[in-house]
Amino acid sequence: MADTFFVFGPMGQVYRGGAQGIGQVLPVQAVQRPQAVRRADGVPLHAAPPPKPVPAASTPPRWQEAVRAYVQTEQPTPAERRPLTQVRDVMTPHAISVHPDERANDAWQMLAERQVAQAPVVDAQGRVVGLLLRADLAPEQLLPAAGDVQNVQNVQKAIALARRPVSEVMVSPVPTVAPDTSLRRVAQVLLQTGLPGLPVTDEQGTLQGFISRTDILRAVAADPPLDLWVGPAPA
Repeated sequence: MADTFFVFGPMGQVYRGGAQGIGQVLPVQAVQRPQAVRRADGVPLHAAPPPKPVPAASTPPRWQEAVRAYVQTEQPTPAERRPLTQVRDVMTPHAISVHPDERANDAWQMLAERQVAQAPVVDAQGRVVGLLLRADLAPEQLLPAAGDVQNVQNVQKAIALARRPVSEVMVSPVPTVAPDTSLRRVAQVLLQTGLPGLPVTDEQGTLQGFISRTDILRAVAADPPLDLWVGPAPA
């Protein structure tokens, strides 16, 4: 079941297939990324100066080489470096989740305490029905203007918005991805949808984890290396 994506909502599964079909279910918006500011000669303004040459180290004494060789023979053989290629290699298992009937303010508090920007929304059976984005929980109209704090109607309105159920502010339907899907496909879907990450589920929509852009970026800098070039190129 390689490279399989799903789309789940409150009514269950509405799509199962490859990455190329998700755009037919959800509106796809490309996200414009800021570019580095450059000088007229093309060099970034924040570019660091070239490093100074490091003088070559002197040859260590023969006794140091012998000790190093002996120590290396005592070291256990390191595990084989296997490139990270699939969602299960970098996803966050046991991801936190919220329920559709929770209050928006309570969900915001939990996400803030856990220092995460999003969380899958699951029903009583543990199936994904949406995705809650922390940025969507504090819209501009939620906070009264400085001069309107004494306005009872504005304060009551803000309280009512904070007490909305999560089901009214979550992204739904939402794409999910199977654990054995290639990371290259996931990167493609994240760019297409503009979402910060995808819930990881089985075919029934049961939550198994979460993969975010941060997980992928962390894998780029980690060891063993990330390999996005395994498998066919995205269509």
